[in-house]
Amino acid sequence: MTADTADPTEQLKALVIDALEDLKAVNLVSIDVRGLTDVMDWMIVASGNSNRHVKSLADNVGVSAKAAGAMPLGVEGMDVGEWVLVDLGDVVAHIMLPATRDFYDLERLWLDPRPSS
Repeated sequence: MTADTADPTEQLKALVIDALEDLKAVNLVSIDVRGLTDVMDWMIVASGNSNRHVKSLADNVGVSAKAAGAMPLGVEGMDVGEWVLVDLGDVVAHIMLPATRDFYDLERLWLDPRPSS
């Protein structure tokens, strides 16, 4: 697959995953949420070993995206570094401390969606 024929969303997803892997993100999971929400196509969830690591991971995602010409729509949580969300439109990265990730369990919520009552 070449850059000319590749799906831009798939390229963006790969860019986010590469940026997270470059700085040793822990337990990286990509979730296809097409058909579950119109807000995004992919949710990338990863953990960092400390607040500083979480912030560095999120910063690397933003820097990599900007270098590729994809400006983040928003970044939330950098002040604390417990859970940082990087919104790139069709791809949203959630980078969290392990305890925060366990508490919110986004993977279970999105991989096993239940119909609303």
